[in-house]
Amino acid sequence: MPNRRDFLKTAALCALGSSLPFQVSASRRQASGYFSLHPFIENHPEAVFIMPTRIDNKMNAAAKLDAGLAFGRSVFVPGDKTGIPVTASIPVKMNLKTTGADQFPLEDIIGTIADPFFGEGVFEALKELGISGSQIHLRENPRGTSFGPYGIPDMAARAGIDFRENIEGEVGNGLEPGRDYNWIDVPDGVFFRKIPQLEPINTPGSRLLNISKFKTHGMGMTLCSKNLQGMIARPFCRLCARIDDDFEGAELLQPHAPETVKSNYERHLAEHIIPRWDRPGQEGGSWQEAWSHRTLDNVSVTPSVLNIIEGIYGRDGDCGNNGPHPFDRGNTGSSGGKPVVTAQDFMSNIVIFGKNIFRTDIVGHYLGGHEPGNFGYFHLAIERGLSDALDPRKIPVYLWQNGTAVLTPVTDFPRTPLLTYYLQRDWDGQTEPQYHLVDEPFDYSRVSGTKDTPRPEKPDVLALPFPGTNPLNPFVPIEYRLPVSGYVRLEIRKESGQVVDVLADGYRQSGAHLAAWDSRKGPSGTYYYRLRINALEKTDRLVLLK
Repeated sequence: MPNRRDFLKTAALCALGSSLPFQVSASRRQASGYFSLHPFIENHPEAVFIMPTRIDNKMNAAAKLDAGLAFGRSVFVPGDKTGIPVTASIPVKMNLKTTGADQFPLEDIIGTIADPFFGEGVFEALKELGISGSQIHLRENPRGTSFGPYGIPDMAARAGIDFRENIEGEVGNGLEPGRDYNWIDVPDGVFFRKIPQLEPINTPGSRLLNISKFKTHGMGMTLCSKNLQGMIARPFCRLCARIDDDFEGAELLQPHAPETVKSNYERHLAEHIIPRWDRPGQEGGSWQEAWSHRTLDNVSVTPSVLNIIEGIYGRDGDCGNNGPHPFDRGNTGSSGGKPVVTAQDFMSNIVIFGKNIFRTDIVGHYLGGHEPGNFGYFHLAIERGLSDALDPRKIPVYLWQNGTAVLTPVTDFPRTPLLTYYLQRDWDGQTEPQYHLVDEPFDYSRVSGTKDTPRPEKPDVLALPFPGTNPLNPFVPIEYRLPVSGYVRLEIRKESGQVVDVLADGYRQSGAHLAAWDSRKGPSGTYYYRLRINALEKTDRLVLLK
């Protein structure tokens, strides 16, 4: 087991690629009526991206807002008619809480939610692209008195977005379909036949933005998959209910749902592949089996434009209701004869994101100090055909900064070990602390998991289609692809052969990378990019129009 606070420092790398002659417009105009994800992100749904932040402390509101703004400007860009209309409904599921928040100072509780100032920055970046604040709908199923102590209503008012703070009642008792929630069919559900999701999530033409928090829970780490639990209308949001808990509304469930979950659990127990699944009791493996299937049912019918883990600071330990109060378990006393530790926040200074929710969460678990193969949720996602990922080392992970995406081993990134009370090994003579890392080695060869990403057969480079650059982002994105790892140099040259800029110069891994050329460094005209990797070379033309 590594030292819990032994942060692994990373070394940054860079990137390569090729193309036919490509005409690039670097105008400062806004796109007319559409936006999209950055084309490199769109082209690589198999990838996970990590943007470092440099914020000194978790209460620095201005710095967190700036980080959200910088993130949003780098990820969301003007689009063409194949993009998302700026008139589309953009529901946002941030990881928010209400329970007991008014009892404690903001500094004690802020680590339990996705940071509101970071979220505000993201919303402002979207509005720069022509999206009205009224089209951004922040939703969360309240489970307490008020979001006010967290500053969520104030943030929503500043950003001019639609936030419904008081979604009172339950399905069939105060909540109205069409106004408060919508029924979503789950054709391949194991537990649910349909799920009531808060309006306008999953309505036709809407695009969900998933902003979760880098923190732990009894299910391991909360992250993007569990974050979506809060978009389900009460009382059916109780995905964490134990396997034998009674679920009202039998018409919402698959026939014999509890029996099916129990049968699956017994089969998994007999296979001895999922670690810790043999923990007995109501909070053992059967509890995790039930939560996993309910959560997978919800995730399976809920596409997101982007899945984001806000990890500017991460919460260590319990973020639920165990201990003296929900937010700080205290550093004295004991629980079941075992020491109780204090919930803390640590400046992890990362934002993790990707199009694929499972891959994003797997990388998030790894960077939280855990071994993802030890979590049954990811095994069940593969078994149900929802994911092909398990080993974080096989997922393409990119360092995302300054307009570049550098393919980097996940093992090179800093890790912030965050304790969880997930399936504590406290039976059969085992003495694991209640709050622990789930970091035991896992043999990934036993599971049909992540496939290796295909590598290009030859070096290639291309300017990515960018219908109009953000007025605050004059960089032309250039993707370069490497068939082998080695020393790389990517240059921009004039027709005369004079080097205008060097976009990459150093060792790179095989695969796709993203460079960015600052178009302010040259006037309109014809240029050439030359890519060299070991003894291989590729030259192509780029026409810059301003």
